Amino acid sequence: MKTICMTVALEAKMFNLITETMEEQVKYKARLTTESVETVNQMSDEQKRQQQKKDALARMNINTLYQCIEQTLRKMRRKQEKAQDLSNEEVFNAHANTLIWVANNIVLAHQRRKFVVDEHNKKVLRFLLYYFNGCPLAEEVFPSRGYKLHKHIMLQGAVGTGKTLLMQVFSQYLSITDNPRFFHNLSVTQMVNYYTLHNNLDRYTFNEEGNKGFKCEPVNICLNDIGVQSTKFYGIDTDTLTNEFLHARNEIWTQYHKMAHLTTNLTNEQLKQKYKDGFGRLLDRFKTYNIIPLTGESRR
Repeated sequence: MKTICMTVALEAKMFNLITETMEEQVKYKARLTTESVETVNQMSDEQKRQQQKKDALARMNINTLYQCIEQTLRKMRRKQEKAQDLSNEEVFNAHANTLIWVANNIVLAHQRRKFVVDEHNKKVLRFLLYYFNGCPLAEEVFPSRGYKLHKHIMLQGAVGTGKTLLMQVFSQYLSITDNPRFFHNLSVTQMVNYYTLHNNLDRYTFNEEGNKGFKCEPVNICLNDIGVQSTKFYGIDTDTLTNEFLHARNEIWTQYHKMAHLTTNLTNEQLKQKYKDGFGRLLDRFKTYNIIPLTGESRR
C-alpha cells in the first residue's frame, strides 16, 4: 500500500470533525423545528422575532465553523500534494543521490574529499532521509528502537564518526529542496558567543526579539557537540546554558512544533550525570529524542 506523509491521518481526523459538525447541524435544525412547533403559539410577535434572530445567528456560527475547517483541510491537502513520497523506491533513490551530491559538491568541496557511505552510516542515512521527508517508513528502519517521526534527532557517537557532518549535509539538502523541516546547523561554541554578546539565548529559543507583543518565531535548530565544553563565561558555564536551551526547546517543541536536534560524544549515562537537575525534568525530556548511535572509526 502506498505510504504518504503524516498529513493523511490528520486529514482523516479533520474529515471526521467536518462530518460530526454537519451531523450536529442537522440535529440542531431538527431540534429547532420541534421546539418551534411546540412554542410558536405561546410566543408574542416580538419574542418570535428575537428567536428568529438567535436561530439565524446560530446557523451562521455553525456555517462559519464549517468553512474554517474546510479552509484548514484545503491547506493540508496543498501540503500533502507538495510532499515527497519516499515509499516509492525511485523517488527515494533520487533524494539519496541528491543528498550525496550535496555532501560532495557543497559541504565537502573545500576539503577535496568525498562522502563515504558504509555499513556504519548506511541505515542511518536511510532513516534520516525518510524522517526529514515525513515518511512513516522511517519508523520501520530500526523497528526495535521505537523511533518516531514526531521526535527530535540526537546523533550519538565517538569523536570523528561523522555526526556533525551528517547534520551539515542534511541541513544543506533540506535547504536546496525547500523542505519545511529545514534546520539551522549550529554549535555550542556559537551559542555561547551569542550569549556573551546579548546576555540571552533568544535567537536559539523563542526568537521574540524585534517582534511585537508576545509573538514568537522559533525555528528548527541542530545544536552540535553538547556536553563537550564546560568553560565559564561571565560566571555562566556552557552546561548551564545548554540546560536552559534544552528546557526552552522542549516548550517550543510542545507549543510550536519546532525541532531541536542534537549531536553529542556523550553516552546515555554521561548525559544523565551531566544534565540531571534534581527534578528529573531534563532527563525525562530526552525521551522526546530519537537517540541514534553512530559507530565506526574517525572519518577525519
